[in-house]
Amino acid sequence: MLAVVLYQPEIPPNTGNVIRLCANTGTELHLVEPLGFGWEDKALKRAGLDYHEFARVFRHADWLTCKAALTNRRFFAMTTRGGSRHDTQAFRDDDVLVFGCETSGLPAAVMAEFPEAQRLRLPMLAGQRSLNLSNAVAVTVFEAWRQLGFAGGI
Repeated sequence: MLAVVLYQPEIPPNTGNVIRLCANTGTELHLVEPLGFGWEDKALKRAGLDYHEFARVFRHADWLTCKAALTNRRFFAMTTRGGSRHDTQAFRDDDVLVFGCETSGLPAAVMAEFPEAQRLRLPMLAGQRSLNLSNAVAVTVFEAWRQLGFAGGI
């Protein structure tokens, strides 16, 4: 099963939207702390609606703990500075898609752990900074799931 990692997300509605996306696509969600909001935040709950109970959400104290929980899986960093587009990668059903926080992306030390071939980007018009985090996750997850034949979908 695909997994999404949100590295220290800051905006509760983004994480709530990703919870809902993961519930509807059968994707695991891994959250690397610290979170920029409380787990009981109303905006988080509102954005996720009643999908929290259907999503597999794991919280990790730090990046090392998260990586250890996902051992023996292939990791991809999603970054505006990635060398390859997300749709040029042949995804496997146990791949891990890692997204940085909304204001600064992934820290340089974390990014350095990813080989260039595993740093992916979404296409955008020149001069634009980035997509909203939950939108970027949705685009990437749906491309990976499409490649996997929308396994389990109706």
